[in-house]
Amino acid sequence: MKSSRFSDSQIIAILKQAEGGSPVPELCREHGFSSATFYKWRAKFGGMDASLMARLKELEDENRRLKKMYAEERLKAEIVKEALGKKVVKPSQRREMAHQAVQRHGMSIGLACQAFGISQTCYRYQSRHSAVNNEIADHLIRLTHNQRNWGFGLCFLHLRNVKGFHWNHKRVYRIYRELELNLRIKPKRRIERAKPEALAVPEAANECWSMDFMHDQLADGRSIRLFNVIDDFNREALAMEIDLSLPAERVIRALNQVLEWRGQPKAIRCDNGPEYISQKVKDWAEKLGIRLMYIQPGNPQQNAYVERYNRTVRYDWLNHYQFESVAEIQEFATDWVWTYNNERPNMALGGITPKQKLALAA
Repeated sequence: MKSSRFSDSQIIAILKQAEGGSPVPELCREHGFSSATFYKWRAKFGGMDASLMARLKELEDENRRLKKMYAEERLKAEIVKEALGKKVVKPSQRREMAHQAVQRHGMSIGLACQAFGISQTCYRYQSRHSAVNNEIADHLIRLTHNQRNWGFGLCFLHLRNVKGFHWNHKRVYRIYRELELNLRIKPKRRIERAKPEALAVPEAANECWSMDFMHDQLADGRSIRLFNVIDDFNREALAMEIDLSLPAERVIRALNQVLEWRGQPKAIRCDNGPEYISQKVKDWAEKLGIRLMYIQPGNPQQNAYVERYNRTVRYDWLNHYQFESVAEIQEFATDWVWTYNNERPNMALGGITPKQKLALAA
């Protein structure tokens, strides 16, 4: 608002001169203002002294400030209501909306920042795209494309422990979220049950192995069996034999092939399947001095190490593809076993691979 060049006391003095009989035209010429200004002053300040006039101006200023505050709050409420269709938490999203409010509605920067709850520093911040961020994104995209069942934990541990990158987990997770690679978390039914006795953890390799069978089908509907053997110490996959039928003779042959390069275990844990309880397998184990540890019937949790490995096999690749022949699935399984042992972090081992666990124990 434009301020007058006459002070309050000067205006009161001029009005008193006019009341004393001084002609209005002479007062206008003497002080240099128009007659319209004089009559405006008389209508507004006639009969007032300097203190009342000052109080009136204070009230006018206060009223002007209140009107401005009301208009700003109303504008803020309308813009926020228009912009926030849903809850917005990220500062980057609020910053973008503040920019839009300034550009479209002509709001001041300070008012827009108050409306969206950000600082002016945040408003003026310009993100700098780093080449490292692009590298992290490329690694994450390749990993999740090749390993569709891996969540953030396995991806980060693979980059940290296998590839040797020392990126901060919060930075990697932020990029992981921006790429929308999150897996849906399946809710679990909570069933109260007695806590089973924990399995003994071997202190060295070849102390105890575990073996078990899996079942699946080829594309033409033929049933196949998978014979898995792991070392309980470092969860390393020692063998994966696949065929339409795997009798006791094939089990013995597969175990002998592992013994040639791995050495002999002290014990092997297994269930009560017909192949394992056959006399041929018992004689083979007795001849080599290997103790067969049979679990109780109907208690697969007693063979939990290989059961957990079976779940990884099924959800990592077996359920993802259809195979035409035994040779095709055996070739794929052999490649996957190498990846599992050398590149896939294992949560039970603290996020390192089975081969790394074996190297640390050497």
